[in-house]
Amino acid sequence: MSRKGASPVNWPILAIFIFATLLAAATGAYFRPGQWYRTLAKPAWTPPNWAFPVAWTIIYAMIASAGYVFTVAATPAERVVPLTVFGIQLALNAAWSPLFFGAHRMGWALADILVMIVAIAATIVLFTQISPVSGALLLPYLVWSAFASYLNYTILRLNDPRRRAAIRQSAAG
Repeated sequence: MSRKGASPVNWPILAIFIFATLLAAATGAYFRPGQWYRTLAKPAWTPPNWAFPVAWTIIYAMIASAGYVFTVAATPAERVVPLTVFGIQLALNAAWSPLFFGAHRMGWALADILVMIVAIAATIVLFTQISPVSGALLLPYLVWSAFASYLNYTILRLNDPRRRAAIRQSAAG
């Protein structure tokens, strides 16, 4: 039952956004940190492992909500470009865990997340033109992704084989 003046929920559209977001989230659930990640040097400010699934669960709910709110507010013609960019950022999101945790390609993962941040920012701009609420729902995602990119960069630098060799050499000598 809808509130007075509120539109009823469009369940098929909502289901599409929930499903698409769950697909992106599934790669993070499948490609988990594991032993390799535990052996990496990490900065002292790295959040505890339990914080990541908590943050991402909230963020994924907001991503799906943003897509839904935008879609029901926009006309079919207004949806094409923004939803294409939305799909691109979601695909880039889905690619990060397989690159970082699966393939152990921290540099490729960093490139992926940096492009993803640009796509998230573009999605926010495009969504906000039609529905400011849908754009605002993506702001925590942008902030968390910027933090995650800096963490990715820092872990990459700390674990650069040349840097680690230089540290071992100076400690030995």
